[in-house]
This record gives sequence, structure tokens and C-alpha cells, in this order.
Amino acid sequence: MIISRTPFRVSFFGGGSDYPDWYREHGGAVLAGSIDRFCYLSCRWFPNYFDARYRIVYSRIELAREIEAIEHPSVRACLRHMGIHEGVEIVHNADLPARSGLGSSSAFTVGLLNCLHALRGLDPDQQSLAELAIHLEQNVMCENVGSQDQMTVAHGGLNHVTFTADGCVARPIAISARRLAELESHFLLVWTGLSRNASDIAQHQIRNIPDKRAELKTMQAFVDMAVDILAGGGDIADFGRLMHESWKLKRTLSSHITTPLVDDAYAAARRAGALGGKLLGAGGGGFLLIMARPEDHASVRGALSDFLWTNLKFESDGSQIIFNSAHAPTARGAATQSLPQDQWAETECPEPLPSLSRGARGTLDRSWFPPS
Repeated sequence: MIISRTPFRVSFFGGGSDYPDWYREHGGAVLAGSIDRFCYLSCRWFPNYFDARYRIVYSRIELAREIEAIEHPSVRACLRHMGIHEGVEIVHNADLPARSGLGSSSAFTVGLLNCLHALRGLDPDQQSLAELAIHLEQNVMCENVGSQDQMTVAHGGLNHVTFTADGCVARPIAISARRLAELESHFLLVWTGLSRNASDIAQHQIRNIPDKRAELKTMQAFVDMAVDILAGGGDIADFGRLMHESWKLKRTLSSHITTPLVDDAYAAARRAGALGGKLLGAGGGGFLLIMARPEDHASVRGALSDFLWTNLKFESDGSQIIFNSAHAPTARGAATQSLPQDQWAETECPEPLPSLSRGARGTLDRSWFPPS
């Protein structure tokens, strides 16, 4: 059996600039960090005494004889890519709800890829896991997702992630443990109780990109400003004030990003002393991240007493294998290598969205990937 642990993430600045439709032409950047709430996946060879070859356990239980009969899109895409035709059981558990703005879908994909590689006797690095997850989600599963979630949950830590047509790079933010703890102490994660499909929300935002160039460029510029605030020794409250300005811009990118409930909750938090905040992920629901001075937390929690909340703490490990008792994969006749990038499946997306990039969205531009 293999068990992987992959963190969820919070994104502070630059969200929207990590869509390929934007960054292949303009470049992109985000400031994001992984947190100590996790997605757990266990994988094991499934005994062949049963009628089903694959058993997949998440919010439901799937039993299938063939990969193509599996309904979970990430499981189907990952198994097909890895060429795992032997029986496999996959079980998912998580610390927080899915569809909550914390990158849970990408944490699932990255964690599953980590598990399946380990089941094959392979140990890919974190960048390779992120790149493969990006490819599968964008070009095989045809999800309207960016590239920051995969990078953040695979690498772990608080990172300045940049995106260009040549690839994605995660650079750790160089700040002291004391400064990081100060930042953590200011945050509250507020559960709105609203779940949503991030791909549906993102689709509207992607379609609006041609009309939102100025806003996206400003939001992207906020990333460097936020990094400077963290690296400097000034008032950490400036980070929250910048979050407020960024949230005001983000709400204009699409009519689907916020809701009246979210707007009312955010306004109540601000009246109670919050410096700033944002709805995490693509929008529409999930977790609301609030930044306030620690001495104002009681007032903010009182103003949001109808909502569940939790504190935020970063982690730095990224996706990890935390248990491995796998037998040698060759005992089952399995291949012992993952597919090289030049053999990755081309896009399966039937109707690509209009794109600002050099190629149409949904077409795998191999120049985007660094050489093997």
C-alpha cells in the first residue's frame, strides 16, 4: 500500500494570471502558500478475486472493470497516463471539503500521481508532478483551471510562482520564521458553506480576459508589492490592505466570482476591523480568507458568528509519500517508467475556448514544457 499526503493551498495575489490563455502572451505570477490541511490518497494493488478490477472510494464508491468505465475524471486520466491496467484500489480522505477554493482538485491529482508513481517503484520530483498534473487537468480532463494550484501543492511552502510560455517556476519566499508566524497570526479561514465547480466559474473569467487586461496586469503587479511587504520589516498590515485592493479588482473579472452572501460577510468582517481578504479559488463560494490584527480576531469572529472558521498555518513539505509497503512492480509485469513528455497524450478537449495565446486553448504547446 502507498499513502500520499498533499497539502491544500491559499492564494494571496495574482490569481487569474495563471491561466495559460493569459500567461503564454503576458506572463503571470502568483503569491501562494500550502497549508497544514491535507488530501490523503491510498493506493494498493487490488486482488483479482473480485469482479471489478478498479475500486475507487471518494464521496462515492466506484467499481469498474476497465479504466474508461471510471467516472472520476482525475482517476481515469491518471491511470490511463500511467498505463496501470492491473487491479488498483484508490481511497481518498481529506481534512476539508472539496470545491472550497483551496486547490483540492489539484491536490487530488498531484497526490494520486505521487501514489501511482510510488506503486510503480518511481520517485518523481515535485516539479515533474506539478507539470504532469497541469497537463492532465488542462489538456486531458479539459478543465478550465490555471497552473498555480498544481505548483503550490506539489512544492509546498510559501512561493512566488511565475508563469511564461516556457514553463512555471516556484521560488520560495525568503522570510524569517518570525515574520512567517506573524503573517499566519493575522489570518482567519471562514467557511461560507457554499460549494461550487471552479471550472465553471473560471470559464466565465477566461472568456472575459480580452476585456480585463488592465485589471489582470494590476493584480499581477500586486504580487511583487506583496513580496516586498513580506521581505521588508514594515507593518504587516499593509499586506492586508493590499489584499483588499486586490479583492476589489478580482470581483470585477466576472459576475460569477462573488455572491450576496459573500459580499455581506466580507463587509461585516471589514466593519469589525478586518484589514482585507478575499474569496479563495475561482470564486462563487468556498473559503473566505480574512486578514485582521490578532487583537481584532474576536470582533471579526463575532461579526461572522454564523460561519465556521479556522486558523491558518503554512506547511513546507508539499506532496509526500508518508507510507510505502509496495511490492516490486515488476512482480505484476508492470512497466517501471512513467511516460516521457514527448509521449504525453495530446488534448482531448473537443471544443477549445478562444485563446489569447500563440496557439488555441486545448492544443498542447510542447514548447511550454522544459526539456526532459
